[in-house]
Amino acid sequence: MNAPFDTCVRVGGVGVGLSTSSDAFAGILAKRFAGFMEPAGEADYLFDVEVVEARDDASDEDVRVWREEGLWRIERGDFRAVLDPRTRRGRIRQHANPYSVDSLLRIVHTIALADEGGFLLHAASVVRGGRAQVFTGASGAGKTTLSRLAPPDTHVLTDEISYLRREDTGYVAYGTPFSGELGVPGANVSAPLAAIHLLAQGPENRVEDVAPAAAARAILGNVLFFAEDAMLVRRVFAAVLDAVERVPVRCLTFVPDESVWEVL
Repeated sequence: MNAPFDTCVRVGGVGVGLSTSSDAFAGILAKRFAGFMEPAGEADYLFDVEVVEARDDASDEDVRVWREEGLWRIERGDFRAVLDPRTRRGRIRQHANPYSVDSLLRIVHTIALADEGGFLLHAASVVRGGRAQVFTGASGAGKTTLSRLAPPDTHVLTDEISYLRREDTGYVAYGTPFSGELGVPGANVSAPLAAIHLLAQGPENRVEDVAPAAAARAILGNVLFFAEDAMLVRRVFAAVLDAVERVPVRCLTFVPDESVWEVL
């Protein structure tokens, strides 16, 4: 038996500890979450990870997240997890690939953020001039394109999953290791959220304000949340309504070249 490998992956101020005896899986963690790892003793949540062989039909099973007898149960074809919300300790049985643990961490963060006033959004986000800008839309809307076109003085927080949390001074956007087509972790920095942009490609670059009700409808369609839990669903809904009242939401129509940054 190999000696346990213990680490903590911290995103948005929330640390998830992972303990495994698999050297191969430890290598996966080190590569996948580079820049977001710290000593395991700092974890807010702690999981023991058992690596198991992949099944041929694993990809056919959709994710499910529900409470049963006081425990969170999180399942997909490639992993099974149990989390005790009182002790914040749990177990994971998963395949030896980065996608399983990546997905599990996203789900844990959606639960944690729902309790704290925030949400994960299918969106790219960047920091420029000390302020964060978020760009959301359906797949193909241009999130990764905007990330690639970001000027040299910009920190790309993510091109895929934005981490937004309510704090004393307002909403803050955090960097995440959850990458999309760029295939690299975001910058592990944070900044106050200046605006959320709803993406649309067109013949010119222009920015138009969006009313809070329409903004909320558009943003809710891109929020990541998986739990079958009415109370937490209401909290996420309330967080989005609060965010669109406090943060400007705009429709960004853009031409996919560097000129888009001139209107931002």
